[in-house]
Amino acid sequence: MTQFRKLANPGPLGLSSFALTTFVLSLHNGAIGQPFGTPTSIVLGLAFFYGGLCQLLAGMWEFAQNNTFGATAFSSYGGFWMSYAVIITPGFEVLPTLTEAGGTAKAHGLGIFLLGWVIMTFIFFLATLRSNLGLCLLFAFLDITFILLCAGDWTGTPKVTKAGGYMGMLTAFIAWYIAASDLITTDNSIFTLPNPSLARKFSANHIEDGKTEDGN
Repeated sequence: MTQFRKLANPGPLGLSSFALTTFVLSLHNGAIGQPFGTPTSIVLGLAFFYGGLCQLLAGMWEFAQNNTFGATAFSSYGGFWMSYAVIITPGFEVLPTLTEAGGTAKAHGLGIFLLGWVIMTFIFFLATLRSNLGLCLLFAFLDITFILLCAGDWTGTPKVTKAGGYMGMLTAFIAWYIAASDLITTDNSIFTLPNPSLARKFSANHIEDGKTEDGN
């Protein structure tokens, strides 16, 4: 019989890398600790390697765990951070090219990029409605964050972008909480963190194959 090596849970790594990178960028978007409009270079390393590479790896390991949702979500947001890093890296000339185009090219270009993630995140949100409270809240607040950032870039309204930064910080703390709830167990700590399940409780007239007792 073929034996496979059991992998550790990659979820906390994926959530932690997402949380920290999101937190740092959200501080920037919210103009906390630095003036609004300061270059986003401080998040570049995190976007490439922690939020990007580490989260992508977590997604690949979720495939090995047979977790389709975790694999798709972590890999997708790992790709998001890498693509965002490319956008803000001077050597790739993405932002300068959009700026040279003039008019609303830069604002609408970034808005379209973020709009795609609004849609993707909403799909993920729908897939968490029967998972647990933490994940459901995470994707709900993340989608609101993307909506605000998209609107802020599209309209060129700093207040909306700042609101997106504040919402992003809250999203990051939710992700950290979920990661901590997986990391802090009775085996290594004196307490645990609750993360209530949202799984629907089936009525007694349902059996394992999904049919009712009358066979329908």
